[in-house]
Amino acid sequence: MKKIKRTSVTRRLFGYLRGGSVYAVLSAVFSALAALASLSVPILVGKAVNFAAAPGEVDIVEIRGILILVVCAAAGYAVFSWIAGICGNRAAYGVTRDLRRAAAVKITRLPLSFLDAHPHGELLSRITSDADIVSDGLLLAFTNFVSAAVTIIGALVMMFVFSPIIAAAVILLTPVSAFVAGKIAFSISSSFRHASEGRGRLAEIAEQYVSGHSTVAAFSRADEVCAEFDERDFALAKIQKRAVFLSSLVNPTTRLLNNVIYAMIAAGGAFSVIAGAMDVGTLTAFLAYSLQYSKPINEISGVAAELQNAIVCAERIFSLLDAEDEPEDGTLDLDPEAEHVIEFRHAAFSYLPEKPLIRDLSLKAEPGEHIAIVGPTGCGKTTLINLLMRFYDIDSGELTVDGRGIAEYRRDELRATFGMVLQDTWLARGTVAENIAYGMPDASREEIIGAAKAVHAHGFITRLPNGYDTMIGGEDDGLSAGQKQLLCIARVMLCDPPILILDEATSSVDTATEHRIHAAFEELSRGRTSFIVAHRLSTVRSCDRILVMREGDIVESGTHEELLAKGGFYAELYNSRTV
Repeated sequence: MKKIKRTSVTRRLFGYLRGGSVYAVLSAVFSALAALASLSVPILVGKAVNFAAAPGEVDIVEIRGILILVVCAAAGYAVFSWIAGICGNRAAYGVTRDLRRAAAVKITRLPLSFLDAHPHGELLSRITSDADIVSDGLLLAFTNFVSAAVTIIGALVMMFVFSPIIAAAVILLTPVSAFVAGKIAFSISSSFRHASEGRGRLAEIAEQYVSGHSTVAAFSRADEVCAEFDERDFALAKIQKRAVFLSSLVNPTTRLLNNVIYAMIAAGGAFSVIAGAMDVGTLTAFLAYSLQYSKPINEISGVAAELQNAIVCAERIFSLLDAEDEPEDGTLDLDPEAEHVIEFRHAAFSYLPEKPLIRDLSLKAEPGEHIAIVGPTGCGKTTLINLLMRFYDIDSGELTVDGRGIAEYRRDELRATFGMVLQDTWLARGTVAENIAYGMPDASREEIIGAAKAVHAHGFITRLPNGYDTMIGGEDDGLSAGQKQLLCIARVMLCDPPILILDEATSSVDTATEHRIHAAFEELSRGRTSFIVAHRLSTVRSCDRILVMREGDIVESGTHEELLAKGGFYAELYNSRTV
């Protein structure tokens, strides 16, 4: 994924505020009101001090009135800050919601090659933890920056009103604090980027180990797994410690410098009071304003560190959003009355340019023909299916359906024409009936049961606690691998597609069930074009044609009897039973 300029990331991030701009504006307005309420307190306290410090008398009445105003200002500050926080929260989490939604939609548009090339755990980390960090950074920005800006400007104006000379000295000394904070913040950026990448790598390995926990246990690799996880976790902790250490330096460093400035201001003001150029109440107000002036600078320096982290995480999300979509979709619809003739003409394809896989493939599937694709592991059988489904596009040559290039058809139309059952089962979280009807949500209960009976799944479904209404889709749903495969096959049965693809579809079921499923598929596939990828050569004897692949090429073609009679590569495979 390409790196994005920091300014571009910031601009795009705040561009997501359009949907929550009302809340962002309200947050800014109420933050400003809270700051103004806070700015009114020092001048009121200064007046109260003058009434209490007057020689020989204390004006209780005036002081009481001023204290009431101070309480009102404090109450106003609390209410305005609370409203600003709520509005900022809505705006920030609205941005996060939109980012997550955009990322989720983007993943559905990405080509399979992208998803194959990037660890799933790392992609999930971008959508979950990175998005959370973005929302935290934005929330701090909404609730602090406007209030800080108004406070700094207001305090500066009041200090100039009381003593232009001391105020000018404060302004001259302030860049020292800002420079130190800026230098530290610059160092933080790379640390946060490395930390974000480390979280992605940790999520990647955690996802692998959770999904493959049974394999880990079977090979007694728990200790090695924990050691590898600890290694990555330790590396992440080391990076995060550096990032947190640097970000923690910002606030105390700037606070130290600002306290030195405050001490200098207090000393100068004291000499002004002694000289009669300033009264005690004015000095009290001036010192309070100097604190209000420096405090937001401290807060902004801390917020800047969090915002740096948020921008780094936003950069990772935007790099996902900027990835290239699947090649442009076609515009044609498949004619449901057509025969759906599929043909490869001198097609070539490779996953990596330096490693050619399919070099010159020519193949024509006649309507209703049952074609088996066999060969050693890695010879290109599943790749052929990926090209048919247009999960990948051929590099050269032609792949046509009914005489038109496959890229001319709309993907959803094309893929709806194929009914595909894979070796790896996938069930959504939901009921058994909902999973069978996944490709046809409007199917009736009778149609769902009919599809289940056709693949001999009805029996075990009725024995589940709630039958067809049993919740499944998790690791603990109690279904065996074979039962899950039957449900996946029933899902295809229900859709009744014109072209069937079975990619090792019965590898997880017992032999007796396999024969029943093949009998059901023979009934379903009658008059329909079918592609059957198989390792067990005994399951493809009845196919009209068997294509034997080796290193990406079709090296033999014919019926089971013809290929055995040739005594070639197929006969060698069949007799050795290696596939």
